Amino acid sequence: MATHAQTEVQVRPRRSFASYLMPTIATILVAILVVWLVVNFVKGPAYFVNIGFIGLTLGALYALVALGYTLVYGILELINFAHGDVFMLGAMFSATMILSVFHLTPHASTGTLVAAIVGSLVVAMAACGILNAVIERVAYRPLRGAPRLAPLITAIGVSFILEDIAIAWKGPSYVAVPSLLPKGNVFSAGGVTYTWEKFIVVLVTVPVLLVLTWLVKRTRQGKAMRATAQDRDAAAMMGIDVNRTISFTFLIAGALAGAGGLVFALYFGQIRYDTGYQLGLIAFTAAVVGGIGNLPGAVLGALCIGFIQAFNEGLLWHAPGSDWTESIVFSILILILVFRPEGLLGERTPEGA
Repeated sequence: MATHAQTEVQVRPRRSFASYLMPTIATILVAILVVWLVVNFVKGPAYFVNIGFIGLTLGALYALVALGYTLVYGILELINFAHGDVFMLGAMFSATMILSVFHLTPHASTGTLVAAIVGSLVVAMAACGILNAVIERVAYRPLRGAPRLAPLITAIGVSFILEDIAIAWKGPSYVAVPSLLPKGNVFSAGGVTYTWEKFIVVLVTVPVLLVLTWLVKRTRQGKAMRATAQDRDAAAMMGIDVNRTISFTFLIAGALAGAGGLVFALYFGQIRYDTGYQLGLIAFTAAVVGGIGNLPGAVLGALCIGFIQAFNEGLLWHAPGSDWTESIVFSILILILVFRPEGLLGERTPEGA
């Protein structure tokens, strides 16, 4: 018995030096980051918190788009690179409603402003949801049994088509949206100010995220979505209409992109045909960082990137308006893919599972 125990101890694999080195390096980098944040907070607490509010706003906006990526990937394991361009068209739908239908100006009454924003939100979500479902039906469904590279290339092709549609519709220049969000403070204390334009972004985003979570976790259609994500063949044998479930998922993802487009147009005040490509990459990165296919992970990844962007461009460690944000974000993405490919909240699954 003792000999057998000794044999078990002897054959236990020993950890390599690299397995200790990489976590140590990661811990050192995190410690440096924490020290840098603490130093900046001590230098100017009010300024630090104000920058944090900007990061929260950006993260909420990125979350709306990142959830669309993670929903589709959870069902089909497809990276829908056209999703960012659906978001861009949602912003253009919103701009058209605001400028050409409601004819809003910054001096419009509060009631008119609220009605116009709600109406634009409904139109943008409906239009983008239907557009996304049509894209699934026409471009992705016929390739469902094809090798994974085929739908991926198709998604890139659809992205270019949507950009060309935007150019033909609105031209290559920026489409300006008047500054309609109120500029007053929600609160102001000790140099910390939280303005209505930032709060409204969160006010639109949080209910949408809560409703989506309820839809996926509590409703019959949500159960069908989760069953289809786990095993499409088994879901079909249990009587679930897989095609309808996938179309519904694309519909919801498109509606989220439409909501994000409206928020983006109101907050930043301009939109262009290539905006969806740029923001779509950031949102996709957020989904991967948090754990693609995981709804809370997509939100966490989006918030992380929002804070990274705000702190990098706002805190005083170099000249303001740094161009290093994207480099930092994608460096973090590379590290996540190397050391924790399942993401921050994702679950590691065996190959072939």
